[in-house]
Amino acid sequence: MPQRPAPGRRPPDGGDGGDGGENRTQILEYPGGGTPPDGGRRPAADTQPNLTRSSQVMALGTLVSRATGFLRTFVFVAALGTGRLAIAYNNSNTLPNTIYYLMLGGIFTSVVVPLLVKAAKDDPDRGEAYAERIFTLGVISLFTVTVIGTALAAPLVDLYAGNINGPPGSQGAMEHHVMVLFAYFFIPQIFFYGMDSLLGAILNTRGRFGANMWTPVINNVVVIAVGGLFIAVQGLQPRDGNIAISPGGLKLLGIGTTLGIVIQSIALFPVLRRAGFSMRPRWDLRGAEVSVIGRMAGWMVFYVVSQWLGNLVAQRVANAAGAGGGGYATYSYAWQLFQLPYAVVGISVISALLPRMSGHATDRRYSLVRDDFSTGVRLASVIVVPAAVFLAVLGAPLCEFLFSIGSDSVQDARYIGEVFGMFALGLVPFMLTQLQLRVFYSFHENRTPAIIGMVMLVVGVIGDLVALHALPRGQVVIGLAAAYDLMTLTGAVLSWPLLLRRVGSLDGWRITRSLVRMFLATLPGLVFAFVTMAVVGSVLHAGPLYGLVSIVVGGGGALLLYAFCARVLGIDEFRILVRSVAGRFGRLHNKPVSM
Repeated sequence: MPQRPAPGRRPPDGGDGGDGGENRTQILEYPGGGTPPDGGRRPAADTQPNLTRSSQVMALGTLVSRATGFLRTFVFVAALGTGRLAIAYNNSNTLPNTIYYLMLGGIFTSVVVPLLVKAAKDDPDRGEAYAERIFTLGVISLFTVTVIGTALAAPLVDLYAGNINGPPGSQGAMEHHVMVLFAYFFIPQIFFYGMDSLLGAILNTRGRFGANMWTPVINNVVVIAVGGLFIAVQGLQPRDGNIAISPGGLKLLGIGTTLGIVIQSIALFPVLRRAGFSMRPRWDLRGAEVSVIGRMAGWMVFYVVSQWLGNLVAQRVANAAGAGGGGYATYSYAWQLFQLPYAVVGISVISALLPRMSGHATDRRYSLVRDDFSTGVRLASVIVVPAAVFLAVLGAPLCEFLFSIGSDSVQDARYIGEVFGMFALGLVPFMLTQLQLRVFYSFHENRTPAIIGMVMLVVGVIGDLVALHALPRGQVVIGLAAAYDLMTLTGAVLSWPLLLRRVGSLDGWRITRSLVRMFLATLPGLVFAFVTMAVVGSVLHAGPLYGLVSIVVGGGGALLLYAFCARVLGIDEFRILVRSVAGRFGRLHNKPVSM
């Protein structure tokens, strides 16, 4: 395993090990800048598209993906509301994601990508045979877990939502029964979620990042159509929250939701073939390779289990709050909204970073690992910071405008927005924690993330239980969002000094300076948003019109003020973002149109 450079010594790659501020623009375009330290023969990690360009492609795809995902949430809030059917649907639809992540998702993220990068650098066939063996092993593992998970559908529902039930014939008993039926439809998604992640990991190590960000659009479009068809044939759910669904409507939601992820996974097959991967099964699995995966995944299991337990406690506490207190449907909708601003930039940057950092870590080029991390944090933060500040304030009116329709009331919509606003406060530490974990993974280091995950679990569970027992029923789900923010902040604070021991420097001063300037740039917009909401609230009653005016005037003005202040404060990352977007639109404008 690569050793960290001793304090005061130059890193093995010949970098200066310091701030690197003199190469600011070059680091943003190509970490390390100038001529590669090996005299021009870049290793495999450097032959991939540069971070800025890769992130732009993925951010565009992720933006469209998350926009359609947002529309998907909009349709299902209108169709199901936040009552018993929505709680049953969201609880069951969470199961495949949770089981997949618990059993295999963390391994694909933290283990497979670094090993594929290493094989591509070391093997004579550039890791082709190794990738085929990993693919075969992944398919077998996914199929096994899917079959077992489907067979255990009813016990899994009891584990997550055992506090939702009642005497025969009651609404609680019906809600539990519908949840179990949904689970049988949804749990087979494990196989296809896993295939999507596994194939995406193979594509990422080959420098193909865009497809992973675009194929979810197909999934969202299918499920949006299913939600619209459900409204057409089944109608809206009653505002009293009780379940009103026919067997045909239940099958439509169950089969249609699963069909979306099936098509999403199949859509990656032609992309893989164009990337040169045959998807041919190889049965010459080597014991040594499986042992390496098992050894690296051992500590990762502890991290994944800690995250799973944290989600389990939060889900059961949300279910304990019940539909009248928001329930798990409200928590799930707010969580989906919370993922939007992070995913547009954060996931894009992370996907591009992990293969690069894995290559640099393998070559013991620690200053380039540091530069990649610093660049990733600052590029993501230029959007995530204003999103966190403004959405924390404008989340409630945004959801009043969007969700006060169909099966949802104005009060329920506002509560979703309040939970979303609380989640938004944790966007920056959430993003930072995710990036820090990728640095550990690039060094094939999983023990430290596992220990950090256990501490985060303790903090999160304590926060969830305090929310359940100390807050009024109507505020419990907001308390769960606050507990999640505290948990991610704990992870970010703990990870930083532990990473310093590994890398030697994280460019902390430069990151801190950029973050402080970004937060300062949001302050005028924050004041403007508060004033706008107060003025509009004195004229209009709560509802869609109040939400629309608050968002258009308050949110639009806040963003314009942030852009102005970012230029005045000389935020380099904002300048590069604007230049990159302008350049992309310029190329599109000048591109000849073929008839």
